[in-house]
Amino acid sequence: MRYVTNLPYDTKEEEHVRIPMSDGVQLSARLWRPTSSDDEPVPAVLEYIPYRKRDLTSVRDSVHHPYIAGHGYACVRVDVRGTGDSEGVLKDEYLEQEQADAEEVLAWLAEQPWCDGRTGMMGISWGAFAALQVAARQPPSLRAIVIASFTDDRHADDMHYMGGAMLSDNLAEAGTMFAYATCPPDPAVVGDRWRDMWHERLENTGPWVLPWLRHQRRDDYWRHASVSENYQDVRCPVLASSGWADGYSNAVTRLLGNLDVPRKGLIGPWSHKFPHLGEPGPAIGYLQEVVRWWDHWLKGVDNGVMDGPMLHTWMQDSVPPSTSYEERPGRWVAEPAWPSPYIRPVTYPLTRHRIGSPDPPSEETAAGEGDGAAMTVRSPLSVGQFAGKWASYNAPPDLPYDQREEDGGSLVFETEPLTERLEILGSPSVELDLSADEPVAMVAARLSDVSPDGAATRVTYGLLNLTRRDSTEDPEPLEPGRRYRATVHLNGVAQAFPPGHRIRLSLSTSYWPLAWPPPEAALLSVHESSSTLTLPVRPTDEPDEVPPNPFDEPEGTAPLAVTRLTPLEQRWDVKRDLIGYHAALEIVKDQGLIRFDGIGLDAGRRAYERYATVADDFTSVSGESTWTMRFRREDWDIRVVTHTRLSCDERDFFVDATLDGYEGDRRVFSRTWNETVPRDLL
Repeated sequence: MRYVTNLPYDTKEEEHVRIPMSDGVQLSARLWRPTSSDDEPVPAVLEYIPYRKRDLTSVRDSVHHPYIAGHGYACVRVDVRGTGDSEGVLKDEYLEQEQADAEEVLAWLAEQPWCDGRTGMMGISWGAFAALQVAARQPPSLRAIVIASFTDDRHADDMHYMGGAMLSDNLAEAGTMFAYATCPPDPAVVGDRWRDMWHERLENTGPWVLPWLRHQRRDDYWRHASVSENYQDVRCPVLASSGWADGYSNAVTRLLGNLDVPRKGLIGPWSHKFPHLGEPGPAIGYLQEVVRWWDHWLKGVDNGVMDGPMLHTWMQDSVPPSTSYEERPGRWVAEPAWPSPYIRPVTYPLTRHRIGSPDPPSEETAAGEGDGAAMTVRSPLSVGQFAGKWASYNAPPDLPYDQREEDGGSLVFETEPLTERLEILGSPSVELDLSADEPVAMVAARLSDVSPDGAATRVTYGLLNLTRRDSTEDPEPLEPGRRYRATVHLNGVAQAFPPGHRIRLSLSTSYWPLAWPPPEAALLSVHESSSTLTLPVRPTDEPDEVPPNPFDEPEGTAPLAVTRLTPLEQRWDVKRDLIGYHAALEIVKDQGLIRFDGIGLDAGRRAYERYATVADDFTSVSGESTWTMRFRREDWDIRVVTHTRLSCDERDFFVDATLDGYEGDRRVFSRTWNETVPRDLL
């Protein structure tokens, strides 16, 4: 990253700005704006998230908000109600109150003497969700948005459920927000009220996994704030980006294909990070692209920002399997529109352990296979221990490892060695003719790049709870032994397979701990003669019409000064006991204790996750998420410790949770939850 000091505008910063809401609650904001905006108003750009602007996101914020402000914008970073130094309580994500607050914030910004009345919203993850959801509400001042790592469908394509199967990130992310929503404000900002504000949060916030678990079907809870319900609600221009290693690899192309507004898409090799901080690399000069976007849509500059392709994406070359990468080899490719006129779906028949030629099968072949040909699989719970996280952060190593051990418990189909390079761009799918011997069953489909030495690198994957094969709103149990047709949609990807490599499709009936398994181990029968794999093939002779390096070097302003007081700890351990047959995946993400030099505050975060099983007992699975958040300054020393455990039997889920607040070594708040939630064909 190149740090820039000479920007077009001199700027000033206001650390503590209060924004009043109509119900009397005040939200806390940090503001960077050109000094000249006192006399010459500028557009305002809002980032609206619950992750504590004064400390935990302050370093990241200091890289891009002053940079954008230095190009002539008022950049405003607001803590969502109930987080950081904002008043109130945050009980769940994307509630009506949160979005109504955002509209009031935008109206307040547009009325300030340093703002010319035009606003934009930007962000990654929660901030991108917020921007897209607020855009669908069409506030009058909002002229454009810039979003990264997001979804337009809260049920089908977020960290909660995938193909109707529940993800372990449903627990992990709930643990994250349980911790963040119960942290105190900073006394240096709010004064003596800090303790009352903190206890209001402690007393009114519960385990976030409970509401997410109580809505196992796609219902109005998930439809709320899902822009996919009506894309026409979004009426402002959208610059959207994500990464192939991220959990949110699908929404960019869906927006490009469904919105009817000026739009551009960008997908790199990155995990869950802004493109200018992108890992795996290459990172790009994303902030330069963002400034060009704002210049055009907020200032009316004719800078050609809409020229060129609708989508830039990184076509990934083949790599050996690894749990992390510093760089992903490949090249930038471009598509003039989406769906692309150049990409064509190619369907490959599945034969016994083989992915056949895409040519139509001969009558003799079809007759020889017949309807009776079936292959079966009943996967052990160990399949999935090397799956990585649903959404990679590239720290700790959380990408999938060599798939050969996973494939030992899977039904595998494979091509012959490729005779020429094959590239795909888009979402593969698998159509299966199948039956199961249990009323609830799932299938995980994985696509891998297999090198000549046998190493298998997972390229993409998809999940399907077979009770949701026709509808996530109205699932139906399977009739054991009855044949069904079901389609598994895999995550979007851009991947090149070189000559001499094979393409492998692996099917399993469990994928723990990435996805919660069904109540019983199911035997799945796949009739391969009438099952197919469809790949979105991009012709290798198609001209890319894009320079090798279409983006500038990453740049931003210098980050705030911090001092590391204790070291990082990052672990990802798979443990197996071959006496009692206990197995567990344990994850530690300890950010250590950091001193924010400018405000004399020490802050630390530690997350511990554990996903356990006993043998192949599908009711033995359990997940735990424990967070410790610490803040201290001189005689002020606060800790919040949250613990959530999720377990199950054949009929129910069990949530056991605790919340403890400490001042120094003294525990000043404690609460326990023990809740039962019925399984709903899950």
